[in-house]
Amino acid sequence: MIMTDSAFTRAAAIPMLQTLGITLVESGDTHAIMEVTVAEKHANFYGGTHGGLLATLADTTCFFPRPLIPSGVRAATTNLSLNYLRPAAVGEILRARADLLHFGRRTANLEIHIENAQGKLLVQGSAVLLVLEAKE
Repeated sequence: MIMTDSAFTRAAAIPMLQTLGITLVESGDTHAIMEVTVAEKHANFYGGTHGGLLATLADTTCFFPRPLIPSGVRAATTNLSLNYLRPAAVGEILRARADLLHFGRRTANLEIHIENAQGKLLVQGSAVLLVLEAKE
């Protein structure tokens, strides 16, 4: 496991992640892991976990493999495709893992999985990031 204090500091300083309670757990050469504990504030109209929380968790995790934000690379999501497989309940700890499949000059392609603490797959998807500017 490779982590940098800078990656954790940068993730912890993002106001939206503070509001939602999403935290960076691991930042490696080809992957990143973030977690959130589902709270009442994350509920949708029906009392289940809002899909927007899961989408935000998935999208944000994609930016934290070490070659991206931790290395100073600026990027933007151009495509996020998620398959919601099962619901998450209030109180559950969710863990998102984004694996960097390709990192080129202009794009980065990632695969995303979100599981609960029992290892059940809740969300599976993919993302494409547009590389805007590399660290100098």
